[in-house]
Amino acid sequence: MKTILFQGDSITDADRSRVDNGKLGMGYPNVVAATLSSAEPGEYTFYNRGVSGNRIVDVYARIRSDIINLKPDYMSLLIGVNDVWHDQHQNGVDTAKFERIYTMLLEEIFEALPDIKIVLLEPFVLKGSATADCYDDFFRPEVEQRAAAVRRVAQRFSLPFIPLQEDFDKLQEKLPVGYLLGDGVHPTYVGHGVIAKKWMETFKEIK
Repeated sequence: MKTILFQGDSITDADRSRVDNGKLGMGYPNVVAATLSSAEPGEYTFYNRGVSGNRIVDVYARIRSDIINLKPDYMSLLIGVNDVWHDQHQNGVDTAKFERIYTMLLEEIFEALPDIKIVLLEPFVLKGSATADCYDDFFRPEVEQRAAAVRRVAQRFSLPFIPLQEDFDKLQEKLPVGYLLGDGVHPTYVGHGVIAKKWMETFKEIK
């Protein structure tokens, strides 16, 4: 049985249980787990270790307990928007440090788990209730910088990179504000469905 680990911030967390590994929350990890488990029953064990509010430095701080000790065969990581969002409270992570810590995280994971397969997801943002006041001059350009950093890291390690911003942008053109990302950051069930679909497409290529 293969183990799949979902790692990230509140977008991944999605109200997951802290005591029952079978309760993966209400987001894309649950959609992916349901899809894979119904197609291949008994083939996979799933862990969701997303933590609401996390930045890249927070994921790095729990690398042993929430990544290495779980010994996953596969891991996906979606992180970056809080590194921007928390900057409004002088607690963000600038792009250079974000990329540096992201690189360190992957180096240490591969050192401990050389056979692990990792997928990196692009951080994203849309205009919404939490982002509208400074979307064009802060949120969007800063998140794009973190996304570019994730893409560079993926290239450095020759890892699959799942682009998401363009998909959300195109869909948003036809939909009401908040339909995909309720507040501009956190996905609705529709937004989680978009992520899950892209995740599954990539996983089929690497499994």
